[in-house]
Amino acid sequence: MKTILILNGTVINENQILEQDIFVKDGKINKIDNDLSSLSADIVIDASGKYVMPGMIDDQVHFREPGNLNKGSIKSEATAAVVGGVTSFFDMPNNNPPIVKNSQMDQKFSIAEQSSICNYAFYLGATNDNVEEIKNLRKDACGVKIFMGASTGNMLVDNLKTLEEIFIHSPALIATHCEDTPMINENLKKYQEKYGEDIPIEFHAEIGSREACIKSSSLATDLAKSFGSRLHVLHITTHDELKLFSNAEIDQKKITAEACIHHLLFHDADYKHYGSLIKCNPSIKYKKDMECLRDAVNSNIIDAIATDHAPHELSEKKGPYAKITNGIPYIQYALRSLLELHHDGVFTLEKIIEKVCHGPAKCYGVIDRGYIREGYWADITIFEFQDAKKDPAEVLHKCGWSPMSETEYRTKIDSTIVSGNLSYSKGKLVNTEQSGMKVEFSRDY
Repeated sequence: MKTILILNGTVINENQILEQDIFVKDGKINKIDNDLSSLSADIVIDASGKYVMPGMIDDQVHFREPGNLNKGSIKSEATAAVVGGVTSFFDMPNNNPPIVKNSQMDQKFSIAEQSSICNYAFYLGATNDNVEEIKNLRKDACGVKIFMGASTGNMLVDNLKTLEEIFIHSPALIATHCEDTPMINENLKKYQEKYGEDIPIEFHAEIGSREACIKSSSLATDLAKSFGSRLHVLHITTHDELKLFSNAEIDQKKITAEACIHHLLFHDADYKHYGSLIKCNPSIKYKKDMECLRDAVNSNIIDAIATDHAPHELSEKKGPYAKITNGIPYIQYALRSLLELHHDGVFTLEKIIEKVCHGPAKCYGVIDRGYIREGYWADITIFEFQDAKKDPAEVLHKCGWSPMSETEYRTKIDSTIVSGNLSYSKGKLVNTEQSGMKVEFSRDY
C-alpha cells in the first residue's frame, strides 16, 4: 500500500480548524504535525488553500443490490459516494428479497468486498416474525432496521408485541423509520376522493403528515425508554418530533436522532420547482420544520446527518401521485449540498464535520474511523471553495439523475482517500481496483 503525505492543508476535526500535515502509512494515519515536509511518500498532495476533513460516514443509504439493479448497484452508488467525499456507507435491508436473515448478509458483504471502493456496512431488517434472527444478530451488522412506516420493500413492522420484543432483545443499535402507515393511508384516501389519481405533488407533505411522524416517533422513543434500548431515529422531519430528544452528548444518551440533507435544504414550496423528483418518505414538510431542524443541528438535538440516498429510474418518478416512487438519489452531491448551507451562514464547518463524521461514528460505535487521529484508518476528504458553478461531471448514480445535479456549487471535492487508498483525485477516479473495507463496530454505546 502506498504512503501518502498531505501538506499545507487546513484540517477540520473535533471542533478545531488547524493548519496541519498528515502522513498515511499502511492505510492508517501514521502522523499528524504542523510540518511534515521533511518526510517522503509515494503520493504527495499539496492541500494549500484546501480543507481536509474525515471522510463522511453516511449511515442511511439504499444501494438497491441485490434485487433492483435497474436502479442502482453497490459498485455504482459506492463510486458516486466516493466522488462526493463519502468514505463509508451503511446500507438498508429493504432489498429484493429483503435482508431479514443473518445468513442473507453474506451476499451483500461478498458483493461489496468485490466491487465497492467505499467502506461498507449493512443492516439486518426487522419483520413481524424474525425476532430470533435479531437476538442472534451477527457482530458485523451495523444495526437493526425497523420500518415502523411502510417503505420500499414491504417490511412494515406494525405488531406492538413484536416491537416490544425487538426493543428488549436487540443486541445492537435499533434504527427506525417512523411514520404511522394507517394515518398516511387515510390521508391518501381523502385526497384521492377529492382529486382522483391526479393529486398535486405539493400535497405530499399533507399526506405523509407531521401527525403520522410524531405518532410513530413517540411510540419508538417510548419503547426505548421502557426497555433501555439503544435507539437511533432516522430522518426526523418535524419540529414537534424534536421535543422527543435531548441535546446531551451522544455518549450520555441512549436515544439519538438523525436528519437528512434534503430535509435541511427543502420545504414544501420547493415542490413547485422540483415536483415529484423530491417525493420521499418521510415527506419534505414546511419551512418552519426545515428551520427548526437546522436549529436542532446547531443545538445538538440532531446527532448525525445522512442522505437516505434512494435511487429510482426517472420514469418511476412520473405518473399519478400514488404510483410515483418515493426516494431521492444524491449521494454524489450530498456533502457539497450540505456545505452550501455553510456558505449561506447556517452551519459552521466544524458543525458539519461533527454531524457527518464524528456523530455517526459515535452513534454506531464505529471503530477507528470518523476522526483524523493517529492510528485511525485514513478516511480523508479534501475540498476547496470556488465560485458558484455546476458540476460538469456526469451523474454516476446508476439511475442517471439527481435533483441536485443542476445546482451551482461553491465547493469542489478535490480528493477522497478511503482506508489509505487515494480513490478520487482532481476529478478522476484512481485505484479503482482497490476495494473499500468492512466497517467494524464496538457496540459500546
